[in-house]
Amino acid sequence: MSKEKEGDSFDNTKEKGHRVQPIYHIPLGFGISADKNCADTFYGVPLAFLRSFIAGSFMLFIGKFQGMALPKKKHIPLFLLAGALGYVIYTVAMNIGLQTLPSATCSLLVATSPIMTAIIASKVYREKIGPVSSISIFIAFSGVMILLLWDSHGTFSIDVAMLWMLLSAASWAGYNIMTRKLVAMGYTSAQITCFSMLGAALWLCFSAMQGFREMVTGEPKHFLALLYLAIISNAVGCILWAKALAYAEKTSEVANFMFLSPLLSTLMSFLLLHEVPGMGTFVGGAIIICGLLLFNLKGQKKE
Repeated sequence: MSKEKEGDSFDNTKEKGHRVQPIYHIPLGFGISADKNCADTFYGVPLAFLRSFIAGSFMLFIGKFQGMALPKKKHIPLFLLAGALGYVIYTVAMNIGLQTLPSATCSLLVATSPIMTAIIASKVYREKIGPVSSISIFIAFSGVMILLLWDSHGTFSIDVAMLWMLLSAASWAGYNIMTRKLVAMGYTSAQITCFSMLGAALWLCFSAMQGFREMVTGEPKHFLALLYLAIISNAVGCILWAKALAYAEKTSEVANFMFLSPLLSTLMSFLLLHEVPGMGTFVGGAIIICGLLLFNLKGQKKE
């Protein structure tokens, strides 16, 4: 293949990645509002189990008809680790944070995950973080500090629930690194998502009975929210995310449209849950989004 054709193929791959990324953020933005809705019926750990079990089982059923191969035995620990990072710690920490925080605040904190991913990737894969990206990271995390210290009354105090959301974001960053590794080993986005979720369900199986009991006794609207979270947000959304990572030249490129999630989540939480963000969310959120935009539009192009 000529260099010109190789370049065209690479450009087409990047273009596919840019098309996939904004689509992923639609289920993610709506998902946080649905997660908040489920908090009325489900406890954090049982909800995480149900999401992983339903999504993984659904994908395994579909994959059976599409000839999806099982992972190699020696790679099972990698899928268990990916499941722990991407679905166990991420979902449980998020569910704890959502118990007391508005959806908009939660979404803004989770939106810092790609920047955390870039920092980890710079150590693991030696992906360079240039001066513009470094400045944007500092700006974004300045916004995070404002969110952490500024409560709804305009005073300064640390909210432990926000620390849980930052743990959720860091966990998702770890999952991104694992996804990148599994893609390099030849696994498809569907395989990575399916078996990581089944791995997560295995980690959380001790809460299965409680989860099924809450599902049966809960209201229909909460059951529908659960199905949305499992099939659309988890299964479909995470396949799109894995595809975006597979197409990206650098792991940090998946941040390109991350600022969409907080905007969608804020809109949906206002329309569906009638949540009005506090001043700290507006101030800190604006700074975070400015940092993300600088990181995406300037840092990635120049560096």
